[in-house]
Amino acid sequence: MALAIVTDSTAYLSPEEIEKYNIHVVSLPVIIDGQTFREGIDLTKDEFYERLAQADGFPTTSQPAVGEWVRKFEELKAAGYDEALVINLSSTISGAVETVAGLSDVVDDFKVYSYDSKLTVYIMGLLVIKAAKMAAEGKTVDQIISVLDQLTATIGVYFVVDDLQNLARGGRLSNASALLGSMLKVKPILTFDDKTNYIVPFEKVRSMKKALARVEKLFANDKAAQTYPLHAVVVYSTNQELAVEWRANLQKQYPDVPFDLSYFGPVIGTHLGAGAIGLAWMREPDTL
Repeated sequence: MALAIVTDSTAYLSPEEIEKYNIHVVSLPVIIDGQTFREGIDLTKDEFYERLAQADGFPTTSQPAVGEWVRKFEELKAAGYDEALVINLSSTISGAVETVAGLSDVVDDFKVYSYDSKLTVYIMGLLVIKAAKMAAEGKTVDQIISVLDQLTATIGVYFVVDDLQNLARGGRLSNASALLGSMLKVKPILTFDDKTNYIVPFEKVRSMKKALARVEKLFANDKAAQTYPLHAVVVYSTNQELAVEWRANLQKQYPDVPFDLSYFGPVIGTHLGAGAIGLAWMREPDTL
């Protein structure tokens, strides 16, 4: 059986990674002032944030049309694949997981498996790369999903945003009202709830410097509590200089941990807005 690994564009994998690991990507759409763009195809990260600053209203996101998924699966079958494991962003952010689950047998003699990463951005990308490596080794879907489940159980994700309006308006933030009324001079730290997997407020901190220090402390505490090595990602929207500096400091402080640098692209940037920055980590995938 030939297994294809498929993901959505919010994994923010580089073209080199997509080619190297033979990963197949379906782009998610972003709508700005009534105009639809396909993330990573019609709209780059920088172009998105430029448009965001000039937009008349809040941008919105959608999931790929069913026909796009079907075409992708037909293409994969024609290329010699018998099945596909589709690793999508969290089902609390997008309906793509559910849509793909309903297409398990839409193409004759081609099996589709839908996996909810419960994540997004490049920390999800690391899961996708691990899945692709295992597929290349001839591992089965069940074997791959077992490892993905083990990895997602080790994940920590915390991010700081300048403005909660986008998240609250899009319905992606649980208990948003608890923070919206007290945002003056406050940097909210957000995370994914362990039980519901919704984005939830974690703490309110009085400055970006203190917020990043708090996130680093959370990372340090988790690292000290674990017996396995970690792999981490610093993620940013428009504040690249801050992200580069923070990553360098983290790498110096924790030389045994790889710290990748990635970004919040158009789809996730729609929800977080400009000025967001975060840190995500999990067990080093190559140890499983």
